[in-house]
Amino acid sequence: MQGTRKRKQTHLQPSAKSPKSTVNSGCAAAAAASVESPFPDYPRPTPEECCSVRDDLLSLHGFPEEFVKYRNQRSKTKSKSADFGEDDDERESVLDGLVKTILSQNTTELNSERAFNSLKSAFPIWDHVLAAESKCIEDAIRCGGLAPTKSSCIKNLLSSLVERKGKLCMEYLRESSIDEVKAELSLFKGIGPKTVFQIAKTMGWIPSSANIKNTYLHLNNRIPDELKFDLNCLLYTHGKICRRCSNKKVGKKNKEVEDLGCPLVAYSKQIIVENKIPKEYQMSKVGT
Repeated sequence: MQGTRKRKQTHLQPSAKSPKSTVNSGCAAAAAASVESPFPDYPRPTPEECCSVRDDLLSLHGFPEEFVKYRNQRSKTKSKSADFGEDDDERESVLDGLVKTILSQNTTELNSERAFNSLKSAFPIWDHVLAAESKCIEDAIRCGGLAPTKSSCIKNLLSSLVERKGKLCMEYLRESSIDEVKAELSLFKGIGPKTVFQIAKTMGWIPSSANIKNTYLHLNNRIPDELKFDLNCLLYTHGKICRRCSNKKVGKKNKEVEDLGCPLVAYSKQIIVENKIPKEYQMSKVGT
């Protein structure tokens, strides 16, 4: 993937309010991740289709560089071959990674990296960021675009974290399951799976009545476990640069992808015929 390609904005919602921190809300979110699909009769995506989409996107983009280190970490964890003493000193903190994700929205990889380095240069520790005026944070990250929005999201994340956990650290997530991590992150304003939702809707993987929340529940049930990580990374990357899948207007910065052709178009064209979607869902067909 080229460093100059533009990212699809996911779900940044600036807010000064902190999320609810009750034990019940966290447990409910975790439990929701394990329930059956809200659309049990909806046949898409099939395991074969998930594998095919993964392979097509790999052929088009390669595996996104920004996620390679996380993929490697997952492989090391599964094989239990990581050198803990060596990796602990070098691996990125969970909070650093999450802030980088916020800064990456709607900008290039190069600019988001510059924004993060600028932020850390101005405020070496997260306590300094939390104590800083929003305008100062905006100035530090302005090179990454959407400075007011991203500044608000970062401040909200940090203040919410202190309120809920008492300190600016998210390393506790390393010991959590994937479902627990997703449930925890869903409690923070401005973090959400909007990009994957839009593409799933475009391909007809969800009915027209689906929203972001039940889309996650449906896809979590339909996509094979071994494909979830790669497919999520690839769909996110594809959504950043494909105007057809992300509903972007044609412009100079995304015209290169239009010229390449989107491999997902074929899946959108065969929604009803090949997968025998029940009549009550057939209005979900998305034209190209």
